[in-house]
Amino acid sequence: MSQDSGEKTEKASPKKKKDAREKGEVHKSNDLASALTLLITFSVLKVGYDGFMNSMEGFMTTQLSSDIAQKAVDVTGKTIVSGYKEILLTVAPIVLPIMLVAMVAGVVVDVAQTGPLFVIGKLKPDFQKINPIQGFKRIFSTNTLAELVKSIVKIVILGWVIYKYVSNNLEAFSELAYVDVGKAFARVMSGCFSLGIQVGLVLVGFAAVDVLYQWWKYEKDLRMTKQEVKEEMKQLEGDPLVKSKVRQKQRRMSSMRMMKKIPEADVIVTNPDHFAVALRYKENIDKAPRVVAKGQDYLAQRIKETARKYNIAIVENRPVARALYASCEIDEEIPPELYQAIADILIYVYKTAGNERSL
Repeated sequence: MSQDSGEKTEKASPKKKKDAREKGEVHKSNDLASALTLLITFSVLKVGYDGFMNSMEGFMTTQLSSDIAQKAVDVTGKTIVSGYKEILLTVAPIVLPIMLVAMVAGVVVDVAQTGPLFVIGKLKPDFQKINPIQGFKRIFSTNTLAELVKSIVKIVILGWVIYKYVSNNLEAFSELAYVDVGKAFARVMSGCFSLGIQVGLVLVGFAAVDVLYQWWKYEKDLRMTKQEVKEEMKQLEGDPLVKSKVRQKQRRMSSMRMMKKIPEADVIVTNPDHFAVALRYKENIDKAPRVVAKGQDYLAQRIKETARKYNIAIVENRPVARALYASCEIDEEIPPELYQAIADILIYVYKTAGNERSL
């Protein structure tokens, strides 16, 4: 049993998954985020190819104008700063939209996998990460080995895709030596964008497998032992021993409150030994006789002792006592089917006490 209890054979509970999420432990594929970001970026470049190339052509024309030699002669610190500023202001409107698309794509893919998540605890320094012993354990762990295998497979697949693309277009590339520089550059860029899209598609397919692996690994890492499940159930529902003590205390407090109401009773109906029910009837207040206390066995004896202390009448009627105990709760009126029986008992008590009153 002790060996079985240490094995993580149970699925993670919703509570454990929630606690793990609060610590930033969620299943996601970084490969999927990078693959989709790459695919979306190159797709945007391919779609906006004409505009991008026109902007780049204008930039290159400006920078490689006929007065470039004069600019080289007149180089000073001020002209360098001015030149870099000019380049930045020219390139930024061309590059920033592409960078923005890549950034938004990466954020959207991450959020789509994990949902909105912000964990402050991840910002706290963790000195275990710079512990050399822990570092060696991470280097030679099964997770590191799995990531190494994934990287090798990825490199092999991408290498094959790039090789096939280049080999299929090798003749076309060789002809660029006889083409105008501008046209050659445009064709090279178009080929790069097409290759980028192909690589992105391959990486997305690879990432789809990685998503399943990350989900399996996440579920495996969060598995619980049978003992952990029991401990969690205790935390959620309360320890049975503690709950039992709480119930005992509640019953004791309820019993104390009930015993304080016995002096209000007009009569105690008993079994005579096993049940005792205290009834009260106040004209113009109670619509019907009301149960102010009831008890069984030991509590029944205490009710009768308290009744004798306050000179409250005790009447033995076994069927009525049982019926009252079974059908009435404390501070409830008696059911209509017991009206006549209780009326007879109260009339008897009032006559005996010399204090008869109409019901």
